[in-house]
Amino acid sequence: MAETRTFVANAPAWVDLSSTDPAAARDYYGKLFGWKVDLAPDPGAGGYALATIDGKNVAGIGGTQDPHGPSAWMVYIGSRDADATAIKVEAAGGKVIAPPFDVLDSGRMGVFQDPTGAFISVWQPKNMQGADIMNAPNSFAWAELNARGVDKAKAFYTKVFGWTTKDSPMGEGQAIYTEFQLQGNSIAGGMEMMAMVPAGVPSYWLVYFGVGDVDKALKKGVELGGKGLVEAMDFPGGRFAVVQDPQGAAFGLLRMQQ
Repeated sequence: MAETRTFVANAPAWVDLSSTDPAAARDYYGKLFGWKVDLAPDPGAGGYALATIDGKNVAGIGGTQDPHGPSAWMVYIGSRDADATAIKVEAAGGKVIAPPFDVLDSGRMGVFQDPTGAFISVWQPKNMQGADIMNAPNSFAWAELNARGVDKAKAFYTKVFGWTTKDSPMGEGQAIYTEFQLQGNSIAGGMEMMAMVPAGVPSYWLVYFGVGDVDKALKKGVELGGKGLVEAMDFPGGRFAVVQDPQGAAFGLLRMQQ
């Protein structure tokens, strides 16, 4: 399997879905991406399921912690010390939503909000490093911040994770696109929220999954009960689309140019 990875601190390490109907979500994503999705056997896992490809972890699916909370994907950034990261978050103007806590014997996690209101988590591994595969078909391929006040976010992520930024103009009348980089490698993206987005939509991170054919994956995602939010289109690096699953969680489909 291509792009089998090891844990990298300060880079995306894991993604998971909090769903209002986790059983339906397991079925949807299993059919869409060919994942094998199994509930964790430990009762302490609270119905959390691991999605795998050829026995390798690619994502998690669980229920929402807040019964009134929406379905949403979460990005986890790798950390060697989640508690130290929480201190950095507050010092940089962010909020600690869930102070770091142990997740069985798998690792330690914390949930934060950046200064624009976008949620982001960290993962400090113990017995589970995070994703075993990334940047391969049907696995995590990119994370993109849509922010109201992206400059505040850029300063925050630089202070907390040591990211640098590379800005690229996207054309007349369009927002500048920022690539967040770690040691010269682009690991995520960010941009100012488009004016067309309703005012009530908060800043958020969007998770993209790699696919062999964006148009076919979009069609399948809709046929399975999802909704196309952004139709398939080309960009300088490849082709993408954005989908909403049947429970309302948005995610992207991405194919990079070879």
